[in-house]
Amino acid sequence: MEEVRLVGDNVEQGVYPIRNALAIAESQGLDLVEISPNAEPPVCRVIDYQKFLYQQKKREKEIKAKAVKTVVKEIRFGPQTDDHDYNFKLKHAQSFLKEGCKVKAYVFFRGRSILFKEYGEMLLLRFANDLEDLAKVDSLPKLEGKKMFLNLSPKSKK
Repeated sequence: MEEVRLVGDNVEQGVYPIRNALAIAESQGLDLVEISPNAEPPVCRVIDYQKFLYQQKKREKEIKAKAVKTVVKEIRFGPQTDDHDYNFKLKHAQSFLKEGCKVKAYVFFRGRSILFKEYGEMLLLRFANDLEDLAKVDSLPKLEGKKMFLNLSPKSKK
């Protein structure tokens, strides 16, 4: 690696021997940083490396802050859930969806109750139907082991 392509602010861009590139960076009180080592010749930039690292961390922090964190709340039913319990859980689901959380409703089958899968499916479909003004269904009820799941996401506000 005898020569490098030099880029950066306040620098005449071009191909320089390494010694000259280092001298140019040192004369400005900055660092010579290799950007693209696989290029022919390798590309180096004249920058303040500490400032560059600081700005990079700052950018990553901003991106992380803007990222939307999704929270999934679970609501558990039994296959023979009574109307009062159902309405109580429905109100909880409505408040979760208004907060912007996703809701994962499931029916847990114990023992021989797994024989009555249709009760669980009817319960989850009724649940989805009652929440259709607040939520959209991500996946229809499906049985996994002893649990039947239904995933709901809040509808986007317009």
